[in-house]
Amino acid sequence: MTDLAAVWSALGGDPALLARVSTVERPGVLPSRLPVRESARAWVGACALAAAELGARRTGGEVPAVRVDDGAVATAFVSERHLLVGGRAPETFAPLSRFWRTADGWVRTHANYPHHRARLLSVLGVPEDPEAVAAALAERSAREVEEAVCAAGGLAVALRTPEEWAAHEQGVEVAKRPLVERERLDAAPARVLTPVGRDPLLPAAGLRVLDLTRVIAGPVATRTLALLGADVLRVDAPGLPELVDQHADTGFGKRSALLDLSAGREVFEELLATADVVVTGYRPGALDRFGLTPGALAERRPGVVVAQLSAWGAYGPWGGRRGFDSLVQVATGIAAVEGGASAGRPGALPAQALDHGTGYLLAAGVLRALGEQVEVGGSRVVRVALARTAGWLLEGRASGGGSGDVPVGRWLAERDSALGRLRYALSPVVFEGGPRDWGRAPGCWGADSARWV
Repeated sequence: MTDLAAVWSALGGDPALLARVSTVERPGVLPSRLPVRESARAWVGACALAAAELGARRTGGEVPAVRVDDGAVATAFVSERHLLVGGRAPETFAPLSRFWRTADGWVRTHANYPHHRARLLSVLGVPEDPEAVAAALAERSAREVEEAVCAAGGLAVALRTPEEWAAHEQGVEVAKRPLVERERLDAAPARVLTPVGRDPLLPAAGLRVLDLTRVIAGPVATRTLALLGADVLRVDAPGLPELVDQHADTGFGKRSALLDLSAGREVFEELLATADVVVTGYRPGALDRFGLTPGALAERRPGVVVAQLSAWGAYGPWGGRRGFDSLVQVATGIAAVEGGASAGRPGALPAQALDHGTGYLLAAGVLRALGEQVEVGGSRVVRVALARTAGWLLEGRASGGGSGDVPVGRWLAERDSALGRLRYALSPVVFEGGPRDWGRAPGCWGADSARWV
């Protein structure tokens, strides 16, 4: 079974539709010891096929042909590196977000956000100085740092090999799960989708998506749904800071509003009352107190599709932990593989492939759930986890190396925005008659009203 066939099967797709997909392979892109290029192609291809399938439901025609180009995929998987805002390149990692030597190995920290940085420094008892951090970490074991920082609400993960992760209790739990978890919650009536036109074909036109996600994976999923015509409203807590450039990269096609879910409960319920999809990307359990479990959402909005993203999975001893792509690479053994035994230090994937790949998987799961509702109804939940995507990647085998060079110009675009002149990567989700760019540029974070258009 090919990578695409395996992903499409995990999404519950009809294998006959795989014949609608063609690929353009470019062996030099996303060079890695692991099959990043092949996996990325499969994740994007499955998303594009799910979009084409839903589009066919809405036009009454055949499923449009899908084309997956490794160059477009590779460009999109490092979209944050291609972004220019007013000619300025963004900073992707803060100085304290990196690998550090410990007394017995390596640990990686994530301190891009001020509150995570403060918690790390508090545990170590040092000022915001890389040399002081390095000295403090060098005196402790990697596992000790991991536990202490995580207990304080910060982010630090000890380097493990794939074998160590496979034996870890969380690794065992993650390995039991499918790549995409899909569940029907109730017997809500079948969804009725109105017909759409073909110029361009927007499979998600008229659908409303409440976007409660941050960072990369969740916003990539909702950015994709916005490309396909959905009205996507991202909602953030007023007191939780966001990185401006990160928001710019993943904010295409969306509106952005600030809303306190406690004080603004009535406003949220009004949004939910006509939402078709709710996407959450906070650590498992963090939003439960607001009545945002899949079951509670389906009770108040029968027929809703709930899409949930987490770093480690919503189960096992790490189910409630925070996490990011870079940290999942370290815990699962990817960083050890990419560093290699002779390198003497851990490595990293050529892109934040777990984030981007999981984002396309989540979008694909939503699109397929919407299509299934047309047939048999029912509120739905779709779950993905960065750690499960990592496990899938570790199971594969790369087909060879390469220089990584690719003429990216054809997959970049420019436009004006409220943030300034933007250069950005186009979406790799391509099918015959489908959109090639977003209907709107990203606006300023939190600048829109918390209401549907």
